[in-house]
Amino acid sequence: MSERTLANLYIAIEAVIANKMRSILTALGIIFGVAAVIAMLAIGNGAQQEILEQIKLVGVNNIVIEPIIEQKEENLSETTSSGMEKKKFSPGLSLKDVEAISEVVPSVQRLSPEIVLDTYIIKNGIRRSAKLVGVEPNYFALTSFNLAKGKMFNEQQLLKGAPVCIIGKAIETKFFPTENPLGKSIKCGPTWLTIIGVLEERIISESSIAKLGIRDFNMDVYTPIKSYLIRYENRDLVTKSMLDRGGTGTSRGMISIVEGSTDDTKAAPINYHQIDKLVVQVAETDLLNPVAEIISRVLERRHFNVIDYQITIPELLLKQQQRTNQIFNFVLGAIAGISLLVGGIGIMNIMLASVLERIKEIGLRLSLGAKKKDIVTQFLFEAVMISITGGLIGIILGVVLAVLVSKFADIPTIITFTSVLLSFGVAATVGLIFGITPAKRAASQDPITSLRYE
Repeated sequence: MSERTLANLYIAIEAVIANKMRSILTALGIIFGVAAVIAMLAIGNGAQQEILEQIKLVGVNNIVIEPIIEQKEENLSETTSSGMEKKKFSPGLSLKDVEAISEVVPSVQRLSPEIVLDTYIIKNGIRRSAKLVGVEPNYFALTSFNLAKGKMFNEQQLLKGAPVCIIGKAIETKFFPTENPLGKSIKCGPTWLTIIGVLEERIISESSIAKLGIRDFNMDVYTPIKSYLIRYENRDLVTKSMLDRGGTGTSRGMISIVEGSTDDTKAAPINYHQIDKLVVQVAETDLLNPVAEIISRVLERRHFNVIDYQITIPELLLKQQQRTNQIFNFVLGAIAGISLLVGGIGIMNIMLASVLERIKEIGLRLSLGAKKKDIVTQFLFEAVMISITGGLIGIILGVVLAVLVSKFADIPTIITFTSVLLSFGVAATVGLIFGITPAKRAASQDPITSLRYE
């Protein structure tokens, strides 16, 4: 840097220091603009990260099939040529569907049927509500659940439906705080189950549970699906109690023909589905839609055209959430950008006013041999210095705001180096761009007229 440029920089620094209050007020727009950029982008990045973590719990390459228990009347009945109403029949979602999908549908990596029962746990006089989940070993691989201690279900336990279970970390903490739970028995509902394993703790925020309907896995008890069907309930079997509850017209597995019926009473819907959920993991994301279409046709055929199930692709949810988050970031960035623009206009206005206040100073410098280039350089230095200083203060304020939002509003925030660099670069650029006009105005002053200016 030449001596002339250094001299202009020194003069600019003196001018900024000599007018502290004016410089601070000029920089306020940049300070709040940069702070807004960093804080808003941090909130947006935090929201995106939380969404990604939530989707990981569901599975990106998964197809989720769930039963529909409450059916619309038009889906459950059809009118024959003779004008009679015939009830449709569906066997419901069952393990036979799992076998059919495994045999027919290509590109399936894993299949994980699941049955969930709201029940209670009793141990040493302590009772606590929990969920008993009938699963197969694929469930743990598909959901990335790892054992903290113990063993997975073995082949013999799976085939014979042994009374064994794997418990969540919270159950170990509440019921076995001072002892090793492995080999101990716990009463889950009416049945005693032997604990053979404990899962690692799965940290899930309350917002994740609310947004995606994800339960607290740490309070779950997992047993082989065959153990569940043998020792608890198998809804695929028609029992006398089911017939008594449903009546002859709406019972599980029965078809009735209603002719001239005037009875408007309807029995409560019965959950006749053997399983509560089936997760199909596909090898590649690109195959999700084709595989889902094939599964839909297989189930439609097996359920005799009764659509008593719904197929969900979480990958579509992921894309939608990412798209929504991108729009959210663009909106936040635009708002923060407007703040920086207003700050830049403030710099230009103050610098223009400063030119009028310092006309004599400009005339004196020009008369002592300063060139117009020196005047331009001096005023540009002042504008850039104000914007850079404001940018640095804004970065600190933005980081503090992001931390405060994360702490008190319970909203995750992630501050990235890119957002800091972007906001600082924009601040410096704003100072340079909006400082050009005042600098040129200052350099265009006539020295003689400037010295006479009052």
